[in-house]
Amino acid sequence: MRAVTLVMMMVGLVGQVESSSCTSTFFSSLVQLIPCRAAVAPFSSIPPSDACCNALRALGQPCLCVLVNGPPISGVDRNMASQLPNKCTTNFQPCNLSSLSFNAYTINMNIEFLYAQ
Repeated sequence: MRAVTLVMMMVGLVGQVESSSCTSTFFSSLVQLIPCRAAVAPFSSIPPSDACCNALRALGQPCLCVLVNGPPISGVDRNMASQLPNKCTTNFQPCNLSSLSFNAYTINMNIEFLYAQ
C-alpha cells in the first residue's frame, strides 16, 4: 500500500513541477543539462562549458525553471543553476521562485513521513 501511495505521489510531483510552456518532463530536462553538472556543483568555480550553454539554450528558460523550482537534486546548487543563463549569456528571464518549490518540499516531507511509519 505504501509503495502505491509513494508512486502516486511521485507522479503527482512531476505533474506539479512541470510548466505548461515546458514540453519536457523534469527528468528529461535534467538529463539534457548533464553537460552543466560541473558548473552547478556546490561551491564550484568551474564556468559552464560551451556544451553546457548549448544544452541550456536548447532546453529553454521554462524548462530550466522547472528544474530550479523542482524537487532537490543531489549535487546541484540551485543558485548556481539559476545563474547559468547569465553565465552563458542567454536572454532568459529569471526564474520566479514559485509555490512549486513549496509543493515539492511538502511532498518530499510526506514521502519521508511514509517511510518513518
